[in-house]
Amino acid sequence: MTQPTPVNWQNVLEKANPQLQKSVNGVREVLMVDGALSLKTKTLMTMLCDALLGHSDGVANIARRARTLGATEAEIAETVGVAFYMGGLPVLVTGANAFRDQAK
Repeated sequence: MTQPTPVNWQNVLEKANPQLQKSVNGVREVLMVDGALSLKTKTLMTMLCDALLGHSDGVANIARRARTLGATEAEIAETVGVAFYMGGLPVLVTGANAFRDQAK
């Protein structure tokens, strides 16, 4: 199963730099297929990354794509939860360094 039609940034890139877009498409065609991980799982992973990067439109688009691949609302919600965990926990780990010298 391959991904649906490219999104807007891909169309823009294709006009601006067709060779780069061809390379990007090649990587996507290799990675975004069923393999050891299902395409649905990989799609949820890309949604998680977009959430961490603060790409709200990307998250919405990828969530729609994940639903077409059979992702349930529970799977999407759990992925959002993991994004929160990974986005928020590193702040606490880094922030704990404020007390590093006090812990000795």
